[in-house]
Amino acid sequence: MKTNAARPAAGAHQKGVMLIEALLGILIFSIGILAMLGMQAVAMRATIDAKYRSEAGFLANEIIGVMWSDPANLGGYATASCAATLRCNAWLTRVQSRLPNATGGNAPTIAIGGVNNRQVTVTVRWQPPGADTPVSRHEAVAQIYRSND
Repeated sequence: MKTNAARPAAGAHQKGVMLIEALLGILIFSIGILAMLGMQAVAMRATIDAKYRSEAGFLANEIIGVMWSDPANLGGYATASCAATLRCNAWLTRVQSRLPNATGGNAPTIAIGGVNNRQVTVTVRWQPPGADTPVSRHEAVAQIYRSND
């Protein structure tokens, strides 16, 4: 004799599968969003580093230009006497205001040497904000000559 027992409806064994699929989709989407945020943070850090590098190059070239316009007083631009020279002191102030942590051991230096003391080496240092960021530096070397040299 046949009994007409109720059979489980089709798909009854799949209860909750759609919920698991939705949760996995949300998880994958969340991981993708976090990866995009990480890439954005790296891109922002690289942009800020590039800004500081270009600013350091501009500032080094600026003081070299000032020294080219005043070759008779070249010795006054060396690091030891730079603060006493009005134009050099103003430049030091600009460096400290435009680059982070460009003071103390990271202060810019100007070395004068070479033949007839005409080679100028300008080193600009800065340390981007952050606990573990290394000190960065830009160095520019130029020859400064007077018309009678």
